[in-house]
Amino acid sequence: METKYIFITGGVASSLGKGIISASLGKLLQARGYRITIQKFDPYINIDPGTLNPYEHGECYVTADGMETDLDLGHYERFTGIETTRDNSVTTGRIYLSVIERERRGDYLGKTIQVVPHITDEIKRRMRLLEASNYDFIITEIGGTIGDIESQPFLEAIRQLRWELGTQRALNIHLTYIPYLAAAGELKTKPTQTSVKQLQGLGIQPEILVLRTEHELGDDLKAKVAHFCNVDVKAVIQSQDLPSIYEVPVNMQRQGLDAIILKKMGMEPGPTPGLGPWRAFLERRKKATKEIKIALVGKYDLQDAYKSIIESLAHAGTYNDRKVKTVFVNSEHITRENVAEQLNGMAGVVICPGFGSRGIEGKIITAEYTRTHDIPTFGICLGMQMMVVEFARNVLGYKDANSTEFSAMKSPTRHPVIDLMEEQKSITQMGGTMRLGAYDCELIKGSRTWKAYGEDRLIKERHRHRYEFNNQYLKEYERHGMKCVGINPASNLVEIVEIPDKKWYIGTQFHPEYSSTVLHPHPLFMSFVKTCINGTVEA
Repeated sequence: METKYIFITGGVASSLGKGIISASLGKLLQARGYRITIQKFDPYINIDPGTLNPYEHGECYVTADGMETDLDLGHYERFTGIETTRDNSVTTGRIYLSVIERERRGDYLGKTIQVVPHITDEIKRRMRLLEASNYDFIITEIGGTIGDIESQPFLEAIRQLRWELGTQRALNIHLTYIPYLAAAGELKTKPTQTSVKQLQGLGIQPEILVLRTEHELGDDLKAKVAHFCNVDVKAVIQSQDLPSIYEVPVNMQRQGLDAIILKKMGMEPGPTPGLGPWRAFLERRKKATKEIKIALVGKYDLQDAYKSIIESLAHAGTYNDRKVKTVFVNSEHITRENVAEQLNGMAGVVICPGFGSRGIEGKIITAEYTRTHDIPTFGICLGMQMMVVEFARNVLGYKDANSTEFSAMKSPTRHPVIDLMEEQKSITQMGGTMRLGAYDCELIKGSRTWKAYGEDRLIKERHRHRYEFNNQYLKEYERHGMKCVGINPASNLVEIVEIPDKKWYIGTQFHPEYSSTVLHPHPLFMSFVKTCINGTVEA
């Protein structure tokens, strides 16, 4: 069949959950046997979010082919199990850069370059790029909110595509917000009506409305919205707050969202899929009420900055029949005097990734404390590097050991146990120039990591960093008890370190959190959480 397009837009307010709705819809169509993919078009002018502060945009997610992307691509992969690529994430910056480069080459033969048709044509080309992979459905989420000036070219491109493809191949779902005014005791539909009118004014009539709400919406209210917005009343879907984002697909299926879409696109829905494995996960999650606390030691006091780590811990907790409560501990505030108090009651500790020197000493103090007190510890990327630095200072005896990322120009470390990769030394630009994407890693047989992976010798994991373990010190680390148990076979770079005589003390240069999904939790997180549970005194 010809590829069909579902465009998801948002109105009234940001952060309503377009990414979760997109991922949930993808899951439901996938369960019906359709080949799907999901792409995100973001209106900001950055080429990608790689240089953005997490406080600005949350976590930067990395695809297997090495693209720094929006965190919503993490939701797409966790829900559906698909592997996204650089073609699944597009920004205004990438669109304009492509058009300007073509103009400089003379591809436009002297024409005046304009938003319409040149920018919108490039947007449409990008929107249809994945069509070559023969997907049945391409779900396209548009970032931002209706009314944002930077979103206008994307919406114009959608208007054009819907006209070109026809109603059987293109459909719009608009996600809006129904606020509750406590003083009046009423739910208000006017913001939704206004948002839809803005969309209609741009030439787009939404076929389906998804109403985000904290309160149950009555049939009368849904009928009112349908009447004022020119939408079938059955196509007004409620998205109420739920205990978990993973309940959203079931809620959407209960209201027939996937069946409505298929009917509107001239397809026979057929029987409703059972979602057996997904429902089994939810049931297990509900029963996992016994709680363990795991500390996230990092500098970003923001949930979205460590989104994939939090979700990976939650997946592993469910499959170990526990509820993982993550507790953020700001590494800037950790000292030798208070580290015991800061980590009191924690079953395990994750030393988080990041960039820059802020909070580094707190991570090093944490690594020393958990190592000497045998608390299960998982260091990821920069977290792993700080475990290596700590070991050099306090076990190898190199008191000035450091990463060259933090070594001051006036007093450079004599022991750069973490050093800039050779191929990075000539790079001056910041964006998209790190070691990015999936690389092979060969595991040492018999190691704890090897056992966690189910005795696989060769794994592939995603990276996002510039600095590496300095192999000049490898034999010394091994001699003193920190083993390098994962090596990249092509470059000989160290990917994993562990201390075998501890309960669980493992650091990875890569980001395993990018590969954990709802139905396939990551083996390292599974092993880590299991160890945290076994090290906890049972009530």
